[in-house]
Amino acid sequence: MPEIQNLSRVRNIGIIAHIDAGKTTTTERFLFYTQKIHRMGEVHEGAATMDWMVQERERGITITSAATTCFWREHQINIIDTPGHIDFTAEVQRSLRVLDGGVVVFDAVAGVEPQSETVWRQADRFNVPRICFVNKMDRLGADFWRTTKMIRDRLRANPVAIQIPIGSEDSFVGVVDLIENEAFIYTDDLGTIQEEREVPPELRDEVEQHRQNLIEQIVQTDEDLTLRYLEGDEIPAGELKQALRNATIRAELVPVLCGASLRNRGVQPLLDAVVDFLPAPIDIPPISGTNPKTDQEETRPPDPNGPLAALAFKIVTDPYMGRMAYVRVYSGRLESGKTILNTTQGKRERMGRLLRMHANRREDIQEIVAGDIGAVLGPKNTFTGDTLCDADQPIVLESIKFPEPVISIAIEPRSKGDQDRMAVALQRLAEEDPTFRVHVDGETGQTLIAGMGELHLEVLVDRMLREFKVMANIGRPQVAYRETIRRTVRAEGRFVRQTGGHGQYGHVVLELEPLPNGEGLQFESKIVGGTIPKEYIRPVEIGVQEAMESGVIAGYPMVDIKVALLDGSYHEVDSSELAFKIAAGIAVREGVQKAKPTLLEPIMKVEVVVPDEFTGDVIGNLSSRRAQIEGMEPLGDGIQAIWVTAPLADMFGYATTLRSMTKGRGTFNMEFKHYAELPENIAQKLVGGKRK
Repeated sequence: MPEIQNLSRVRNIGIIAHIDAGKTTTTERFLFYTQKIHRMGEVHEGAATMDWMVQERERGITITSAATTCFWREHQINIIDTPGHIDFTAEVQRSLRVLDGGVVVFDAVAGVEPQSETVWRQADRFNVPRICFVNKMDRLGADFWRTTKMIRDRLRANPVAIQIPIGSEDSFVGVVDLIENEAFIYTDDLGTIQEEREVPPELRDEVEQHRQNLIEQIVQTDEDLTLRYLEGDEIPAGELKQALRNATIRAELVPVLCGASLRNRGVQPLLDAVVDFLPAPIDIPPISGTNPKTDQEETRPPDPNGPLAALAFKIVTDPYMGRMAYVRVYSGRLESGKTILNTTQGKRERMGRLLRMHANRREDIQEIVAGDIGAVLGPKNTFTGDTLCDADQPIVLESIKFPEPVISIAIEPRSKGDQDRMAVALQRLAEEDPTFRVHVDGETGQTLIAGMGELHLEVLVDRMLREFKVMANIGRPQVAYRETIRRTVRAEGRFVRQTGGHGQYGHVVLELEPLPNGEGLQFESKIVGGTIPKEYIRPVEIGVQEAMESGVIAGYPMVDIKVALLDGSYHEVDSSELAFKIAAGIAVREGVQKAKPTLLEPIMKVEVVVPDEFTGDVIGNLSSRRAQIEGMEPLGDGIQAIWVTAPLADMFGYATTLRSMTKGRGTFNMEFKHYAELPENIAQKLVGGKRK
């Protein structure tokens, strides 16, 4: 294996897309053509290298992001293959946080699908430069130009086609490279024989037109090239590629390629595009963080000889190897056996064995240098989003934010032995997956597990059974409702116990104010003049947070509330942190009662794709589920896409209903959109049922 020391020859990329667009199949081809594997495994046969979990092979979907490293044209490419299903969105989010570039795969028939939009928005949030790959060009109904137009219209991107397909559907045989003005024809089933030819005569006019469009789009991003182009100069392919690379890294243009991964066509040019157009670690701005000693912002350029700065972005529990943390090193070197500082937890951590991952296989390495991705075996105190750095040059990098779970189920062990194993299993799974939550209901004593969807929880329960040998009974899915307030109020909380000796005294005045949807909980101290000493402010905040975990209507967590600490008083002797924490809880509960509390329910964004003849029945059924129709679009070949927003509570079991209504031909995708106020009549039923 070549050892890459030059950072300009490293690419950290993610393969992201909607479910079933062909991410894992494309990754499998990458590994085959880079000679990382010698036989391609197929997703539909349950043999894909990157889908190594039993559940992934059985279901034919990617559940957990898998990392691997391969080499192409003397460049090291670290690849993370991510899931497409919305229930596993945390895997995409944490991967994008540490990647420098992305390959977004689209289905040439379906075009831009709902989860494509979600992952695109996530990539926008992390400023990840992308290239697009229009896959499945060999399928009936494949349309490269329609997909490119959808990328422009739906994703508000600036796509630039750098290839055009030769034929489509059954007659798809290769691609024309518009920059080099050459045709590549695939003449064998493995796609290893790629013949370079002149552009076919019947395509020359079309190629010339698209090539001119491409050159115009590229030169507009570079003043020097614009002047030369207007003066009539012929711009060499090398300069066009360099200008396109710069524009891609600045996110001004998105190169679009095409192919058919399953039939091994168009994958090598995609590997070339990864090397040519996606950024190396030195092409992106230095990572910034906060110095915990000075609270000043500092940056860490990608220098292997600089101070260590690394981010743990994923924790995995391996049944044989134990606990493992995936890390991206931004600066310096992570060395085996060295003791470093985890600034997020404020604890020192000794680095055990360091590994380079290849799906679930691994090889030992001595160090992970700046710009690289690897794994550390056995960290005791490190969790997802933690920063690892040199103790004498500390820095805290921005952590990773994850969406809140929207669905929960009750789970109980079948025997005493299962009870102990279940506690261990739930703790390990919660460490691995930040969108998986475990809590015990204070009223019923039941253990509740919460996640992003029915499939998410189904897979986690299956893993408990297989990996941790836990036999458990599962309840019906429950919606994760929330509570909030509708008006601003002031509330006073006083906790006084003064009966001789050392007593307790805490007194606070809080203001509770409703926030816009999705803002969560905010706390602010407006104390001036020391009416409450500084050391008691943090206990007040903790008291507020704990009180918000259980609302006054039906005990659901409270969200979208801003709490300001306005005033209060303290006692020289009797005041304590505990007293102020309790006083804050009293004030919150009293304030919420006066602030018109209300219940919120999760609203889902749903796309249903059905044959035309079933459209009326499907819309009628959706309306009965309190769905709001947002829009419809014919997809061709008698297929209709319907977009709705619908409450999660009414969408349980919809997969079965849709299958029976459409004779198995309808499909749907659902993702969380926002929380909305629950109608009064349903809220009353819900509260009544909860009290019973």
